[in-house]
Amino acid sequence: MTVAAPYTPMELMICAAASTLEDGAMVVVGTGAPCAAAMLAQKTTAPNLTLMFEAGGVGPLLPRMPISVGDSRTFYEGLMATSMSDIMETCQRGMVDYTFLGGGQIDAYGNLNSTMIGKDYQRPDVRFPGSGGASDLGSLCWRVMVLTPHDRRRFVKKLDFMTTPGYIDGPGAREDAGLPAGSGPHKVITNLAVMGFDEETKRMRVESLHPDVDLEDVEANTEFELLQNADMAITAEPPPEQLEILRREVDPHRYIIGR
Repeated sequence: MTVAAPYTPMELMICAAASTLEDGAMVVVGTGAPCAAAMLAQKTTAPNLTLMFEAGGVGPLLPRMPISVGDSRTFYEGLMATSMSDIMETCQRGMVDYTFLGGGQIDAYGNLNSTMIGKDYQRPDVRFPGSGGASDLGSLCWRVMVLTPHDRRRFVKKLDFMTTPGYIDGPGAREDAGLPAGSGPHKVITNLAVMGFDEETKRMRVESLHPDVDLEDVEANTEFELLQNADMAITAEPPPEQLEILRREVDPHRYIIGR
């Protein structure tokens, strides 16, 4: 029996993210929606996808959604049970294709803030969890994926704090900062659209709109000016078979897709 539509915005985001992960790639994931996307890809289009977790799990075949990056399930039938230092060393060697990151703010160049909101670092209006490994992963992995809700509080002209560098302030800035040439933000997937980054300007660009979403909806929820593809696409709807696997095998308790 297959699962019929409708699907939720979160399910669409997860399925869209899963479709970007090619078979044989290596990806560092955290918990939540990124883990669901990687699990879904591994169970469908990318069976040879290698999942890596910050606490040291490498190549697990996840039986259930882990609740943290150190959950014992992140080592289940894995290739290695190692440590954070080994994960970061692997990234530093240039061996990791993708990482999933998030934060409280993102700007036009894909820079991320997961530290604080406010003008005074010592007395912020809001204190976020901080970098963890986000700055390292965003600096050293080749392609950074972001899954986030889309609203003007998150998509801002200027970050209150730069935790993780994207393209910093434009072309050549990552390289000038000593980061690997050719690395950087790759996709930003929200409940409204899929964005990439313009090759020449390194600014965020709308690549596809989700079904029943207008470009005006995306622009109204973004403080900065978005570029757009000349041939604007519509994000592909998740196939029923993919939704069934997401709902029955990846997240049967709806920890993520129930949001």
